[in-house]
Formats: sequence, structure tokens, C-alpha cells
Amino acid sequence: MESYDTLLATLALTMGASWASGINLYAVLLVLGIGGATGNIDLPPDLLVLTNPLVIGAAGLMYAVEFFADKTPGVDTGWDAIHTFIRIPAGALLAAGAVGDVSPGIEIAAGLLGGSMAATSHFTKAGSRMLINTSPEPVSNWLASFAEDIVVVGGLWTAFNYPLLFLVLLATFLLAVIWLLPKIWGLIKLIVLKIGRFLNIVEEEPSIIEKGVTGFSGKALGEGLASQSKSSGLDPPRKN
Repeated sequence: MESYDTLLATLALTMGASWASGINLYAVLLVLGIGGATGNIDLPPDLLVLTNPLVIGAAGLMYAVEFFADKTPGVDTGWDAIHTFIRIPAGALLAAGAVGDVSPGIEIAAGLLGGSMAATSHFTKAGSRMLINTSPEPVSNWLASFAEDIVVVGGLWTAFNYPLLFLVLLATFLLAVIWLLPKIWGLIKLIVLKIGRFLNIVEEEPSIIEKGVTGFSGKALGEGLASQSKSSGLDPPRKN
């Protein structure tokens, strides 16, 4: 029973840290670092480096920067674009370190799963923010950003205290993402196309009527009239 609980806790920490890092990496580093330093969180040996005061200080500084950047329309999308190259590798490293002292094969597998989990949550967040930025008022950005911070802290707390519940909620999140993410990126593509047409960067696609007119040549019209005349027993019109 003890080994089962340990496995469940390790799995929840592995997936939880990588999932949350795709949303707000610096909040994750702060929670793990401060929690480990104060003894409230029992970190595996490979993650004890997060309790270093320099790491906590750097994470706190970057969290403060992200706190404001993430709540500014337009800036948040640029911030997410840059952090595509930071959150995903960091999620992989956190997942690999969370499994503890195991074989290299398990660490690599955990890193791959962690990177994929971080990528899933990151692209879901980034896509949702791009859609929110189409709204002219900034309140929706603030609400989304505060909600993400609460979800990250609450998710990590659940992962440490109720690992089985967290894994069930995570599985629900993944099912929702499978259904939602293609729709989000489809809407983003539509918005980008409209912006490109407005700026004359993308050519207007011909309408269905225009396609029908341009695709119906005079030769095809003549052949159609001739075929109809033969079937009705009439001679096709002759040129003078």
C-alpha cells in the first residue's frame, strides 16, 4: 500500500509540475522552491536545487515580470510566443527530476511525457489568449491571467494533497483539450486570415459565384449547347 501511495504521489508530481509549467513556469518554481525550503513540500533529490535562494529569487523576479506582461493585451501573446522555447523544455526537466533516483530510461520517458504535457497546456493557454485579445477591453485578460495563477497554485496543492483526484482532473483536462484545441486554432486561423485580408497581405478568395463564372469557359458553353441541340434533334447554330 505504501509503494502504491508513493507511486501515485510521484506520478501526480511529475504530471502536475509539467502541466503547470506550461501555464506559468515561474509560479511553479516559486511554489516548489519555497515549499521545499520551508519543509512543507518533500521534493525528490533532483529538484532540491529549486530551494536554492538564487533560484527562488530569479523565479520571483521573473514571476513579477510575467504578472504584468500576462495581463497586458498583445504583450501576453508575445510573452507566450517567447516562452514556447522555455516552458516546454522546463516542463520536461521538472518531470525528469520529479521521478527521483531511477534508471535513465525512466527519466527520459518522464521527460518526454512532461514535455508533451507542458506543450499541451502551453498551447491551450496561448491559443485561448489570442482569442481573448480580439476583445477591445482589457478586463478579460486580467480575469484570465488571475484565473490561470489560481489554477496553477490550486492544481499543485491538489497534486500534493490529493494525487488521485488530481490525476482524474488532469485526465478530464486532456479530454477537453482534445476536443477544444482544434477549434481554438481554427478560430485563430480565421482571425489571422481576416487581418491579412484587411492589410492586403492575403489575397481575397473568390466567392462561390466568382469561382463558377471563372471556371465556366466559352468553349464549355459552346460544347454544352451543341450537345443539347443534338439530343433535341436540332442542328447547332452555324456561323454566317
